[in-house]
Amino acid sequence: MLNLPFPQMKHQEKPPENNLTELIEFVLLDFADVPHLQWLLFGLFLVIYIIIVLSNGIIFLITKLDPSLQTPMYFFLGNFSFLEICYVSVTLPRMLMNLWTQRRTISLVACATQMCCILVLGTTECFLLAVMAYDRYMAICNPLHYPLMMNHKTCIQLAAGSWISGIPVQIGQTVQIFSLPFCGSNLIDHFFCDIPPVLKLACGNTFVNEMMVYIVVILIVTVPFLLILISYSKIISTILKLHSATSRAKAFSTCSSHLTVVVLFFGSAIITYLRPKASHSARIDKVLSLFYTVVTLLFNPLIYSLRNKEVITALRKLLCK
Repeated sequence: MLNLPFPQMKHQEKPPENNLTELIEFVLLDFADVPHLQWLLFGLFLVIYIIIVLSNGIIFLITKLDPSLQTPMYFFLGNFSFLEICYVSVTLPRMLMNLWTQRRTISLVACATQMCCILVLGTTECFLLAVMAYDRYMAICNPLHYPLMMNHKTCIQLAAGSWISGIPVQIGQTVQIFSLPFCGSNLIDHFFCDIPPVLKLACGNTFVNEMMVYIVVILIVTVPFLLILISYSKIISTILKLHSATSRAKAFSTCSSHLTVVVLFFGSAIITYLRPKASHSARIDKVLSLFYTVVTLLFNPLIYSLRNKEVITALRKLLCK
């Protein structure tokens, strides 16, 4: 779940705010351009939201209750599932309310809060995926030192660092954006308060804000992604050196679920935000952002449960109780 806004931003001078009324609320247009599909979309997104919350909730529950899953890998998986619940709950309930009531207004404070939560949780996902890759690296490349290096205290510290590290940066970024004067149009052509559409409504020069967003996002996405690439390059190198085909298959299976989620997460981000600027349109951006912030969250629990025998076994034990 992180939104990469910089490719959509085109530096331009906005009209001065003189003689213009400062905005106190916005309007999230979401899917207002298809009024005949409002109830269908409401039912669809309600089902998706329930599935995401229930599936991730079940994975979180079994990682806490099942004795066979009390390992660092499943400790981080439990954190990841809880993160997915938090992330989807920042965007979908507001969208569902808008579709139900047809009242799409959102206050300046609520918009800033939503943006800040999305940015913080997106940062957490980047860091947590990197931590999970490091855990697999230690388990496969340094199995003798793994129990010592990845003890319970270390796992808690790594998880806490993933959750906390992005908070001061993203709060500062949100404050910086919403310190700008907003005037003129109050229509956000999106289904949540994302940085690019909000910055488009700001008056005056937004160049400094755009550059700060660019720098922060590059650091937050690039550093964890490079760590993941380094970890998996060493993991694959180690696995290929194993003599037994059974051992290689088992080692690959322990990483395949996480690697699939990494590809979905960073791959969807690249497709959504790093494609050529000429191909950008509000409708396409909205659909791709929906895939990036909702659909991938729907896939993640299925990937971890269907490709993991231990999770399936623990789930069966839970259902049989």
